[in-house]
Amino acid sequence: MSKLRRALTKQVLVRLGSRKKPTQIELEPSNSLLYGMYFAFIALTCLTILEATYILVLHSFSNEIFAAITGLMGTVLGIFIGQKQ
Repeated sequence: MSKLRRALTKQVLVRLGSRKKPTQIELEPSNSLLYGMYFAFIALTCLTILEATYILVLHSFSNEIFAAITGLMGTVLGIFIGQKQ
């Protein structure tokens, strides 16, 4: 099992049948969520490299690239927090 799949796996308590004691089951994330997360990590890496190159070549800071990085980081963190609840 990949680390990302394990990190996004949700564990819930469910009462099965007439048993009083709840059983813990694992709900794995969908493949589309995993592919979206892989794409987000690749995009985040590329944008970070682009920002570093922009700074090194032009000796300036790009607010637009930084805004894209910040938005993507917020999305990734929101997925992790939302998936675990």
